[in-house]
Amino acid sequence: MSAPNPHPPTRNHLIGALPAATYERLLPHFDPVVLPLGWSVYESGERMAHVYFPTEGIVSRLYVLQDGASAEMAITGNEGVVGISLFMGGESTISRAVVQSAGYAYRLKAALVKSEFARGDEFQYLLLRFTQALITQMSQTAVCNRYHTIEQQLCRWLLLSLDRLSTNQLVMTQELIANMLGVRRGGVTDAARHLQVAGLIEYARGKITVLDRPKLEARACECYAVVKRESDRLLSHFRAVSSAR
Repeated sequence: MSAPNPHPPTRNHLIGALPAATYERLLPHFDPVVLPLGWSVYESGERMAHVYFPTEGIVSRLYVLQDGASAEMAITGNEGVVGISLFMGGESTISRAVVQSAGYAYRLKAALVKSEFARGDEFQYLLLRFTQALITQMSQTAVCNRYHTIEQQLCRWLLLSLDRLSTNQLVMTQELIANMLGVRRGGVTDAARHLQVAGLIEYARGKITVLDRPKLEARACECYAVVKRESDRLLSHFRAVSSAR
């Protein structure tokens, strides 16, 4: 999927927070790639050859059951990295990563990421800070899927996705949303209809446009706020580190 990327690597917040010396050392090794909608970044059990730093778009981390059913555990945009298992000690992962919203990324080879991580400097620290935020998101998703309604889950999912996009519109069919949330398509259809009738969203031809974000946030469960606070804390840290330099 190598292709020109219209953004510099620093469009990714984690990369933008790297010390100048580390960034200059890694710069020649960043491989620009396109992230087409639906592309599988890696499959469950597959040996990971790269980690990806999105500059635009969203990558969803899914757990896939033996019967083919799936449920989303977390999403990543330009705030972080896709492929944490590689630097956390594994060569593969039990989850699947698929592009939820098309965009671009830069990737680094596995061997280079491991050697840089082993240095124990700022690169390692930033990766671990992002991993902490990702774990928070995964934990809260598990709680949300267990205790909250499909409509609340849909609101949470829409808001988390919008936080990682530059527009108020998502290209996504109800069937794909159902697969992400691990629920019946009929449940997503009913929830989307309720939100549309209330004037919060508009859904047509596979495109969801959020019309009233404040009301959407009011309908979401507490899980969104928990994840948003952790994400904001992460981004604030990245920006503070970058500004200090």
